[in-house]
Amino acid sequence: MSALTIQDLAFAYPGDSFRLAVPSLDVAAGSTLALAGASGGGKTTLLRLMTGLLRPERGEVRLGDQNLASMSREELRAFRLKNIGLVFQDFALLDYLTVEENILIPHQFSGSTLATARTNLPSLLERLQIDGYRHKRVSQLSQGERQRVAIARALAHEPRFLFADEPTASLDPVRTRAVTDLMIEDAKRRNAALVVVTHDHALLPSFDATRRMDDFTGR
Repeated sequence: MSALTIQDLAFAYPGDSFRLAVPSLDVAAGSTLALAGASGGGKTTLLRLMTGLLRPERGEVRLGDQNLASMSREELRAFRLKNIGLVFQDFALLDYLTVEENILIPHQFSGSTLATARTNLPSLLERLQIDGYRHKRVSQLSQGERQRVAIARALAHEPRFLFADEPTASLDPVRTRAVTDLMIEDAKRRNAALVVVTHDHALLPSFDATRRMDDFTGR
């Protein structure tokens, strides 16, 4: 059963010759997909379309039984909060808050996801080797530590869909492997769908499938 389905998707930025066209793409529940390609090749754009952060010119993105194009902005926001975990390239963390506060703050007004995130927090911090920073402000952390906080935030509420944009770019090779394995194991264990943008070709064999952006883009 497909968790993520794309059909006849087309997108272009106004005034730019870059075009993205995805005839079809499916990611089954419990499956993992890597998006590979050169910088500027549309990987982040496709990830944003998959999560409803961008709207396509035409076509359909479905997450489970939800067609993202048919949802209002508020419906999309509520859906993302409950069902999607996102790791942004810039981490999107609040420097003046602690590690714990950054992980829990998206769920402050959602009792069920907040309870899940609180329960999972200690083990996630330990596995990501940032448990000693739980009560430190994010501004005190290195880039690699901040990246792992962003990953913990994305995983804490046990989302059905996890999207990660270059989630290991600031990590050394050992931690890169450990974090990749953690995300894949988490998706398999919970039957969630995982899509990862990566420039690291050494990681590609770890995923169930790889799609290269050259297949979808043109100018």
